[in-house]
Amino acid sequence: MKRKITVLTGAGVSAESGISTFRDSGGLWENYNVNDVASIEGWYRNPGLVLDFYNHRRKELASAMPNAAHMGIAALEKDYDVTVITQNVDNLHERAGSTRIIHLHGELTKVRPEDCCNERDGFSEASVFDIGYGEIRLGDLAPDGAQLRPHIVWFGEAVPKIEAAIDAVEAADILLIVGTSLQVYPAAGLYRYARRNTPIYIIDPKDVPVQDSRITHIRDVATKGMNTFRTFLDNDRK
Repeated sequence: MKRKITVLTGAGVSAESGISTFRDSGGLWENYNVNDVASIEGWYRNPGLVLDFYNHRRKELASAMPNAAHMGIAALEKDYDVTVITQNVDNLHERAGSTRIIHLHGELTKVRPEDCCNERDGFSEASVFDIGYGEIRLGDLAPDGAQLRPHIVWFGEAVPKIEAAIDAVEAADILLIVGTSLQVYPAAGLYRYARRNTPIYIIDPKDVPVQDSRITHIRDVATKGMNTFRTFLDNDRK
């Protein structure tokens, strides 16, 4: 039976593909107010601005390609049972070949009716539409007549897939965290669900804001860090 690796990824894994990050210098939050484009209140206040923001991000994604870090994560499936939990809304893990992906914060290439969800039940997968890299505008309606909105989990909304993510971390023999600041909750607290004997590897060039004796910090960008992580795995198997 293959050992289980659960991978938690954040913006840093896609930054080397040219996907704009949010919190870094020059990131999206320097050009947009987070409350205007990434909160449920912002949607109610100005849905046209929100739609335009995600239309631009979809256009950016259309020209991006998976990088060596995405490919390296997908390649782990040859020897391990891999689940990817991603905070990213892009589809680069899918395009790299990963087959089991939990999108905590939604998916950029999908939309859903604005009336399909509630705090208790989350969204209905049957109500989600894949639009690829196309645009949605005010007046674009779902079959039920409701305005279509991005299939994104915004600030102020529940994270429907957090329980599935917790289950994946609890089941992991190895936990790998790549390119995340570990500042956005609830994703930032997922590592705490790893079993006591589960080693945790973090790939990030910046300081890690958590202290845990299980953590091995690979201080590098995602593409180079994945090579180091693979060396650790190969040495462990010998």
